[in-house]
Amino acid sequence: MKKVPERMCIGCHTARPKRELIRIVRSPEGEFSIDLTGKSPGRGAYLCREAACLEAAYKGHKLEKTFKMKMDQKIYEELREIMERESR
Repeated sequence: MKKVPERMCIGCHTARPKRELIRIVRSPEGEFSIDLTGKSPGRGAYLCREAACLEAAYKGHKLEKTFKMKMDQKIYEELREIMERESR
């Protein structure tokens, strides 16, 4: 049996298979992006595909704490759009 890589959601602190999560990446140049493939280079943080986890991360400034940098609101808006599309 092959081991499935797991990552922890920064919103709910639940370990889940990596493919079930959304990865937010800070590139070596310091730019933030959403990595749906999970293969972009840079420092990553993971979120469940649930609105409650996104809200917990937003209210607790968990992405800022993880990356030790100020986050652009554009990333949160993109994450909300992705989650809304997937919930339909």
